[in-house]
Amino acid sequence: MIVIADSGSTKTDWVFVENGNISERIISKGINPFFETREEIINEIKLVFEKVDFINKISAIYFYGAGCTAEKSEVVKYAITKVVGDNVLIEVNSDLLGAARALFGREKGIASVLGTGSNSCYYNGKFIEKNISPLGFILGDEGSGAVIGKLFIGALLKNRFGENLKLKFLSECNLTTEEIIDRVYRKPFPNRFLASLSPIIAKHLNNQEIHSLVVNCFKDFFKRNVMQYDYINNKVAFIGSIAFHYKDILTEAAKEFGITISKIEISPINGLVEYHK
Repeated sequence: MIVIADSGSTKTDWVFVENGNISERIISKGINPFFETREEIINEIKLVFEKVDFINKISAIYFYGAGCTAEKSEVVKYAITKVVGDNVLIEVNSDLLGAARALFGREKGIASVLGTGSNSCYYNGKFIEKNISPLGFILGDEGSGAVIGKLFIGALLKNRFGENLKLKFLSECNLTTEEIIDRVYRKPFPNRFLASLSPIIAKHLNNQEIHSLVVNCFKDFFKRNVMQYDYINNKVAFIGSIAFHYKDILTEAAKEFGITISKIEISPINGLVEYHK
């Protein structure tokens, strides 16, 4: 049995795979070694493996996570080892490599992630050869749920969409302006909060100004990321909840640059199961 984990900013998807098939699936909080201590990560992983009674059957764990750089991946590897022991093969890689492997397997292509955050790379079929730094939701993360939420809520509170939509949106979110300011500037993980607004934003895409705001977010992603790779001679594919749920608008933005998207997946898990068979 092998375990494959895909960890983003918001959640971690753990699948237990036996004979090429998923036998168990567990969702836990997102694990990011840039924002959590080693002890916090150990405790979170313990909660996952306490739910299964077949740890002795596990031969390998492949963990793909946000923030898992070459240096920080050792923190996660240590935490997993503390929970499952050192008789299990443990590999920890970036969530971006996980997306690339899931989208392209052992073929080359331009892999992009649009979820709470965003990222992209040129993958040569073995490893990531080029990566434009995402820079986070303040300086970058174009096209992500956090940036769409940030730009939308800023425009909403500046009355760009009209008073009626402002009141309706605040009612749907069960939030006040003061609570939004508190969540963004004082509470932890403002990117997660901003991205959580995405499903409600999606309900209002018939509003032309909101539609244009989202299209422009995706255009920025293509201009500042995808188009810095050789997108003419390589396939371009996407993974992530934002890419999947906004795929019509994402495709619309891509066409303006003559880019054809070969694939859009909501999650890398199925592709990673196939890759690790």
